[in-house]
Amino acid sequence: MAVKVTNECIGCGACVTACPFGAIEMRQNKAYITEACTMCGACVETCPVKAIIREEEKKEVAMDKTEYKDVWVYLENEEGKMRNVALELLGEGRKLADSMGQKLAGVLIGNNIEGLAKEAFAAGADQVYLVEAPELARYNNDGYTATVVDLIKSYKPSVILLGATNNGRDLGPRVACRIGTGLTADCTGLGIDEETGLVAWTRPAFGGNIMATILCPDHRPQMGTVRPSVFKRPVPDYSRSGEIIRVPSKVNPADIRAKIIDIIHVCTASCNLEEAEIIVSGGRGLGIPENFCYVEALAEVLGASVGASRAAVDAGWKPPLHQVGQTGKTVGPKIYIACGISGAIQHLAGMSSSDVIIAINKDPEAPIFNVADYGIVGDIVEVLPILTEEFKKIKAS
Repeated sequence: MAVKVTNECIGCGACVTACPFGAIEMRQNKAYITEACTMCGACVETCPVKAIIREEEKKEVAMDKTEYKDVWVYLENEEGKMRNVALELLGEGRKLADSMGQKLAGVLIGNNIEGLAKEAFAAGADQVYLVEAPELARYNNDGYTATVVDLIKSYKPSVILLGATNNGRDLGPRVACRIGTGLTADCTGLGIDEETGLVAWTRPAFGGNIMATILCPDHRPQMGTVRPSVFKRPVPDYSRSGEIIRVPSKVNPADIRAKIIDIIHVCTASCNLEEAEIIVSGGRGLGIPENFCYVEALAEVLGASVGASRAAVDAGWKPPLHQVGQTGKTVGPKIYIACGISGAIQHLAGMSSSDVIIAINKDPEAPIFNVADYGIVGDIVEVLPILTEEFKKIKAS
């Protein structure tokens, strides 16, 4: 679809005012459509002389989509351990594969990591494509992109799921660009479109005000990154087994431009939100940044990670690594304790999948209590020290 201006344009400027995206300019007394155009059609309806038209562009798609089959999950791993998001996606990938009548496969890249294939099979995978090489021991965009692209060209999957982690967000667009397909980023929902049989990728749009469902009808594979902790990990079944397909690495170490010199662990377990089973989060209701010490003390006793609302992060009380919510990290721990967090919809979108939610707020009308399993109405400065001491006693006994 394309929006075009015909020679009948009289230069009245009505379309410039009507365009909600500022995508029309007047040039030499004629309307000009810029690259900012979203093809919404507002100008077409506004033009008094019908000089703006919307034309259907011819699509030329050469690929044979029938050659592509099976659902793949990129099995992100680090230091010999599978990331939780990889197991979460295997659970959802299993549902997609069953609905499509196809196999579920995991893509495992690294070095000396064959043992992780057992976890993939237990989580639902039928196959694991295993690529091992010393130069792939740690994630690097050149080596991993070349490896995944080679796998796609050789085995032709229909669907690829990646975690919307730092690495997944780096790898996904690179692969999609080289393959020539689309990528739906930061998905929070997956399904099958009944009419077309395509994967329906759901993600927040316009700042989380609406949820958009996106299809990829003309290109393969259908690709998307999915936020961690949106879906629950499947219950592992270690009686399952599958096929390991060993693929030799074709990566030339000399082609890897970025070299890892050293690993500096600046983020301790306290901010590893995506993998945490317990999270204690603080918000603007703490009053002052110094009161975050009460949140941190409770988290230390519980062995929990420390989270923060966007308001607390914007105020500089905590770095962005700790932010939970629509524009932060999506989490799904067993226990989520919200301290001084009112419960804005953007925050709820990032933690509402938690198994148990405990809210502490001095405002009894705070929206957070509407989603909480347990609530305490009181001042954070008074409540948290009491809870911390009680948990210390319980652990000591």
